[in-house]
Amino acid sequence: MSDAVTPIEIDCLSVKQQLDAQVPFKFLDCREQDEYDRVKIAGAELLPMSQLAERVGELEAFKNSPLIIHCHHGGRSLRVARWLRGQGFVHAQSMAGGIDQWAQQIDTSLPRY
Repeated sequence: MSDAVTPIEIDCLSVKQQLDAQVPFKFLDCREQDEYDRVKIAGAELLPMSQLAERVGELEAFKNSPLIIHCHHGGRSLRVARWLRGQGFVHAQSMAGGIDQWAQQIDTSLPRY
């Protein structure tokens, strides 16, 4: 990453391009288990927002690395990205529009809810 400040949000297409190009980043899904069980984006690991405070230590190795978080529509992931930045995760980003936007723009085979 450059020395420029990483934007707090990233669009779905940019995330897809990074996945396709195999750009290394940590991809987190901050929804709850039942939502994750219903539909998920391949490569995203579940870390529910409700468990973040007690499990943040699991992310320590990614403190200075790209970290992209998604949820259903982008609200929770934006809160998570802001909170993580406050914990020193300088490159934490929220995927704008969440998995719902992903299902509309990137993978229309995914069920929407």
